[in-house]
Amino acid sequence: MKAIILAAGNGVRLQPLTLTQPKPLLKILDKSILEHNLEQLRGIVKEVILVVGYKGEMIQKYIGKKYKGINIRYVWQRKPQGTGEAAKLASKYIKDRFLLLNGDDFYFKKDLKKLAKRFPAILTKKVEDPRNFAAVILKKNGQIKDIIEKPEKKISDLANIGAYYLPKEIFEYKISKSKRGEYEFPDYLREFVKDHNLFCVKANDWVPVSYSWNLLDALEFLLQRAKPKKEGRIEKGATIKGKLILGKGSIIRAGTYIVGSVFIGKNCVIGPNCFIRGNTMIGDNCRIGQAVEIKNSIIYENTNVAHLSYVGDSIIGQNCNLGAGTIVANLRHDNATIKTMIKGDLVDTKRRKFGTVFGEGVKTGIGTLIYPGRKIWPHKTTLPGEVVKNDVKN
Repeated sequence: MKAIILAAGNGVRLQPLTLTQPKPLLKILDKSILEHNLEQLRGIVKEVILVVGYKGEMIQKYIGKKYKGINIRYVWQRKPQGTGEAAKLASKYIKDRFLLLNGDDFYFKKDLKKLAKRFPAILTKKVEDPRNFAAVILKKNGQIKDIIEKPEKKISDLANIGAYYLPKEIFEYKISKSKRGEYEFPDYLREFVKDHNLFCVKANDWVPVSYSWNLLDALEFLLQRAKPKKEGRIEKGATIKGKLILGKGSIIRAGTYIVGSVFIGKNCVIGPNCFIRGNTMIGDNCRIGQAVEIKNSIIYENTNVAHLSYVGDSIIGQNCNLGAGTIVANLRHDNATIKTMIKGDLVDTKRRKFGTVFGEGVKTGIGTLIYPGRKIWPHKTTLPGEVVKNDVKN
């Protein structure tokens, strides 16, 4: 069997992270989103057709023509016209039945195996608020009746999570462009259910990544499943309380205190006298200086967080340098949820605590203070003592 993975989008809602790399290559722990999903497909499919577009060359170079026994074929969506068009472009390499996955959410093998045993079917998940997704409406017999994209009212507690097992003939239906000016793949499903049965398979696990802060959700979820591993060196006088995954060549210096679930990649230097709190990921080749505190954050590879800095509930891109005394504020005085600008709109993260997002190569001057929910674009800098009250783009 073959699978199609849609990986052509430009990930605007995850900017500034996606300004320098495609969304499917964003990492959690030691694997990108795309690698994770390919791993879950091992033993289920023999070939994956990757539909690429935005920075697709980076995906081609990173993944190659084969991934752990799975053959990889690339199809280009040169002009973004929606998931429906992207899937149809890949359909010429499909003979009959196929799996289809979104390329930017985390799926899991047990659920994909369940999906592959029911045909034709879509994978769904119970959610608290389906208005953020596409709500799935069932018939009395449990089969799919309709799929409503981001309904205004709560009409179902089942969300369409973007994983399908379908016949190639679905592409024989004609669909029109949506209000967004794109061909949406769920519109094929809405036409298909008029003539055919479509089964609902309920997933146990699924982590959507729509916004940058969803990466923190994914990190927490995957850390819960990860096994502790200590391949680096821990100096006498360091304290470890909780689950630690420590990569080869890394050293945790004396006085460092680690509590909760923490991932530290290869060739890192942590401390001395750091405080690393739970649900934190530190990528390969990072340096975390003296008296730094990091909590519930992602620090991507080749980044330096200098002494006396605080980073909480944040995502720091690769190749960044945080000058000494950089402080990230992650909580409003009124305890309101943090809002942040996305495509010109102020979006509620629905998080009481949320710090900052740095793009690649950001450098902060010593004593920089960053307000909650602010972002800094790739390769931008701040002055010593600067207070970042708005996103830094210029």
